[in-house]
Amino acid sequence: MTASDGFGTAAYGGAGWSPRTAEHGAEMGPIWQGGIDSEWRPLRQVLLRRPGAELAAEDVDAAQYLEPLDLGRAQAEHDALAAAYVEAGVEVLSVGDVPAPTPNRMFCADTFVMTPQGAILARPASTVRAGEEVAVAAALAAARVPILRTLTGGATFEGADLIWVDARTCLIGLGLRTNAEAARQIAQTLAEIGIEAIPVDMPFGTMHLMGMLRMLDADLAIAWPRRTPHRAVTLLRERGHTVAFLPDADEVQANRGLNVVALGPRRVLMPAGNDAMRAFYEGLGVEVVETPCFELRKAAGAVGCLTGVVARDMG
Repeated sequence: MTASDGFGTAAYGGAGWSPRTAEHGAEMGPIWQGGIDSEWRPLRQVLLRRPGAELAAEDVDAAQYLEPLDLGRAQAEHDALAAAYVEAGVEVLSVGDVPAPTPNRMFCADTFVMTPQGAILARPASTVRAGEEVAVAAALAAARVPILRTLTGGATFEGADLIWVDARTCLIGLGLRTNAEAARQIAQTLAEIGIEAIPVDMPFGTMHLMGMLRMLDADLAIAWPRRTPHRAVTLLRERGHTVAFLPDADEVQANRGLNVVALGPRRVLMPAGNDAMRAFYEGLGVEVVETPCFELRKAAGAVGCLTGVVARDMG
């Protein structure tokens, strides 16, 4: 052998070679960014997509909206949402534009879910939303957020169907938007990092698990009675959580009063105009910050649906 063939140099494993011994989890922070292991610890970073002309859908049912939207009002409300996060000390990331935006792409919570070691990309269940995950993957990569899993085969999953119970447990809602194959793939990936994923069946005619169950502190859950899966409530109580049930289903249904994001322990950002829900939260010792969603909710979502959570403090 001669020196010219490289043998013995660092490039070929020689004395100067520096092996990478740290596991992926240990590189969260030094190399990679993002990560959550709860629904309630202090919020640090979110992903939003400001709505554009795609909101002007002629057929609201085909677009999966509830009513026609006024674009200017919707954009103003979305700008107010972003400003509320900035005011709360949360960094706001943005999803980039694409040539043919889909009508629901502002609902970033559905397009991925975060884990302590990276994002699991969604695979939306409707053809109307197919491909939304591509632009989200690009935005996450640009922010140095690792993609822990991309679902394959016949799996369908939307991020709002996964809820963290604690740092080692999450619930996956099975229903219209998330199927058993997706739950299997997600559970497999999470098991590799020491996390148990528990599937729970949701009632027919509902959308996401996030729409019926929210975690606002280490020991406080808010649930929609007669919608929240029995197994979910039982599990939470077994683990010492207080499960408080909604007092006003009409307000929750019409005004998206449960469609909230925890800014920190017992501190939420919620849609304005929900007086009964605000009083309910405050009665539980929860601080409330409001932002208008009167126009945006016509698209069947509000604060929680619009917000892709990228980073929280972790325990």
